Amino acid sequence: MLMAMLYGAKDLRLERGDDPVVGAGQVKVRFGAGGICGSDLSYFGKGRVGDFAVMQPLCLGHEVSGEVVEIGAGVSRVKKGDRVAINPNQPCRVCRTCMAGKGHLCLKMNFYGSAAIFPHIQGVFREVIVATEAQCFVVPQSCDFRTAAMAEPLAVALHAVRRAGSLVGKSVLVTGVGPIGSLCVLAARRAGAAHIAVTDVADAALKRAEVLGIDEAVNAITGAEKVESWYANKGTFDVTFECSGNSAAITSAIQATASGGCVVQVGMLGVPTADIPVNRFVSREVDLLGAFRFDGEYGAAVHELAHELIDVSSLLTHTYKMTAANDAFAMAADRSQSMKVHLVF
Repeated sequence: MLMAMLYGAKDLRLERGDDPVVGAGQVKVRFGAGGICGSDLSYFGKGRVGDFAVMQPLCLGHEVSGEVVEIGAGVSRVKKGDRVAINPNQPCRVCRTCMAGKGHLCLKMNFYGSAAIFPHIQGVFREVIVATEAQCFVVPQSCDFRTAAMAEPLAVALHAVRRAGSLVGKSVLVTGVGPIGSLCVLAARRAGAAHIAVTDVADAALKRAEVLGIDEAVNAITGAEKVESWYANKGTFDVTFECSGNSAAITSAIQATASGGCVVQVGMLGVPTADIPVNRFVSREVDLLGAFRFDGEYGAAVHELAHELIDVSSLLTHTYKMTAANDAFAMAADRSQSMKVHLVF
């Protein structure tokens, strides 16, 4: 089978490997579509994501859907020919965090396409994938493979919204409207947010966000005066989702969030630490929450997409053959042109 392997920064190679063997309780899936995530871009561009550095050839990718081509012994919920979205999370379900109902924080997590542990967990940018039956979620045959692959990033957004609590009737700010920020907009609106504002530093991203049902779109650089107006009277928004991963945006998010509100930090920073105005969120009791991946939200994301309750079609901007993977990564890194780029065979 053909697979995309990363050897280091800007060193992505297409290689041939053996087809995986299906074991008991497992499912073999032919790759349908796979989305290029911000973490994939970081691995590709820098050879690392935060503290996780590539130390051996790594098959990238974790946003994926495909068609079941073989099932192993004991598999009964899915069948050959089914179209499925694959949950990249593989928690152990027995460590203390799993037992506490937080499988996404598993102490022994296996997550596709990740250099978090060594040996690395290989990803899904390959012709054939073997997953457990529990990871596979059936979608209708009418569901486009690219749409089904969006279940993973949508699950991230749904988890972030869950962390914030009820959004019914609340005012929401989303900083950074790349794919995850845009999905947070859609998830927040679905959760009942009454007013949604977004910021970004790229006009192209703000323009694309207009179709998502936002109420305000502000360039954080050229519209700095508007952003600063949100700081008055001890903040404006009930909830802020910080999706840019920019340290300056974190400071701005805290200042723009009203006393007693919360900031959900979704974006991962490119540096280990950042300066945060601690006194401002302490004195106004602004809760600063982290949101990392997802657990049960994956099934919810599949449901939303399969039943067309959340429409992600406007985010699907480019599709490339796997043989043009390097071109696909270059396009995914160009925010002036792309939102979500998918690979197909």
